Amino acid sequence: MVLWDYRGHGRSQRTLDPHVTDMSIARHAEDLAAVLQSIDPEEDERAVVIGHSMGCQVALEVYNRYPERIDGLVLALGTAGQALHTFFDNSASPLFFKAIHRLVFRLGPTFNEMVRPALRSPLAWLVASKLSLVDPLYASREDMTPYMEHLATLDLRLFIESVIQTDKHNAWPTLSTLDCPLLVIAAENDKFTPMWCSRKIVEDSPQAELLVLADASHAALIEQPETINHRVERFLRERVGEPSRG
Repeated sequence: MVLWDYRGHGRSQRTLDPHVTDMSIARHAEDLAAVLQSIDPEEDERAVVIGHSMGCQVALEVYNRYPERIDGLVLALGTAGQALHTFFDNSASPLFFKAIHRLVFRLGPTFNEMVRPALRSPLAWLVASKLSLVDPLYASREDMTPYMEHLATLDLRLFIESVIQTDKHNAWPTLSTLDCPLLVIAAENDKFTPMWCSRKIVEDSPQAELLVLADASHAALIEQPETINHRVERFLRERVGEPSRG
């Protein structure tokens, strides 16, 4: 199993200029392709790509560019393109995020200094649970603290740029051409990417199957990890066999 961090995230370089850094889905896809290339320079092994949220679009873009490298796809809690158009199923969401994008870049580093204390405070958990972004019956504040802590370390200009870029990417036309097994994981109460997006991916893809997580939110990886792990393991065993890389 190979895990990697997006540009500006995790252990990847943190000194990127948000005004010039490419945070597009296409760039992320090429970064992942470079990771696969570094693991297997001969390009004779294939991978199962697992993506969560924005990672679903990245996984589909990698397949679109390098189908010969892909043995299967697992798309969890995401959509195939134009993610902001379905955010909270609100048609005004793209305009809202564009306004936030302009504000964040206008304030510059000051925005990071303003928001980081809030992300590290009890307020972040309160807002997330009240807006049903996470189900407090399945996940605790302690479960979400590492995510909030990591978010607080980011240059939020890069983060909001990544969010905007998800709306500029569209892999919906790719679905009908998929020639590999596909597992789609949906959460019943996902506000970021409503469940109908996952159903549409399955309907548009020739080899897709769907797992619906009852009562789960966009944070279902934390809320119901055992169910997800069991289903992914079964998918790999029954539909993919023994993948060279995961």
